[in-house]
Amino acid sequence: MKVISLINMKGGVGKTTLSVNVCDCLARRHNVKVLLVDVDPQFNATQCLMSGEDYVKYLKEDNDTILSVFDRNSRAMVSSVSGTTQRPERKLEDIKPYRVKKNFDLLPGNLELYRMEMTPGEGRENRLSKFLKEQEAKQAYDYVIIDTPPTPSVWMTSALLASNYYLIPVKPDPISFTGIDLLQGIIDNKKENYDLSIQCAGIVLTIVEENTRVYKQAVQNLDSGRWKTYRYAKSVPKRTEIARTQTNKGYILDLHDNESKFALTGIVAELIERTKDER
Repeated sequence: MKVISLINMKGGVGKTTLSVNVCDCLARRHNVKVLLVDVDPQFNATQCLMSGEDYVKYLKEDNDTILSVFDRNSRAMVSSVSGTTQRPERKLEDIKPYRVKKNFDLLPGNLELYRMEMTPGEGRENRLSKFLKEQEAKQAYDYVIIDTPPTPSVWMTSALLASNYYLIPVKPDPISFTGIDLLQGIIDNKKENYDLSIQCAGIVLTIVEENTRVYKQAVQNLDSGRWKTYRYAKSVPKRTEIARTQTNKGYILDLHDNESKFALTGIVAELIERTKDER
C-alpha cells in the first residue's frame, strides 16, 4: 500500500482538485482500491465528494471522520430517543471510511479539528499512521492519498508521518515557486526530527496556461534548478469547467475536454511510475 500526501503551504494551487481526481483516475482507469484521507480542517475534498445534506446525515448517524482517528476522548451524544449518552473512543481498527463509489473510499474531514487541542509530542500525531497500518494489514487499499492543510501544523506532520511519498502541486507563478524551497526545508526538518524516510514523488504544475510567458518561465526555472528531475511531463490546465464540475461532485474524467483528461491520466501514470518502489 502506497501512502502519498499532497502538500503545499500555499492555498489556491489546486491541491484538493488534484487529490480528488488522482483518486478517481486510479480507481476508474487503473482498477485499484483507493482511500482519500481529508486531514485539512477546511475539509474541501469532503465537500467535493459529499453533498451538504449527505454530510450532515452522515454525521448525525455517528459515522467516522478524520476526527475519529485523532480524538481519544469519549464524547457526549444527544439523541431525541435515548437522550444524552457517552460515545466511547473509536478503536482504530473499527473506523470505517465512507464509500464514494467502486474502488474509491473517503475518510471525511471534520471542522471540529479546529477545536481539538493537540500538541506535537503527545503521541496523537502518530495515530493516522497507525490507522493506515491497520488498513494495510487488512489489504484494504492499494493507494492512500492524503489531502493536507496549506499551513505547517500538527495535521501536516501527521500526514507526513503516515506517508511513503509527498507530491507537490504548484501554480506556475513566482510567489508559488518561492514557497517550494521553504516547504522542502520544513519537510527536511520533520524527516530529521522524526527519522522519516519519506520521498518526494515530484512536482505537478496546476492551473496552467501553457502559451503564457509566466508558464514558460516557470518551466525554465524548474528545469534549470534543483527541482529539474521532479517536474511532471503533464500539467493540470486552467479550466473554469473543472471547478464547476467539482462543485457538482463531478470529475475531470467526466468532462468533454480531452486535453484535461489526457493531462490527468498522464499525471497519474507518472505518479504510479515514480512511486513503484515502495520503501
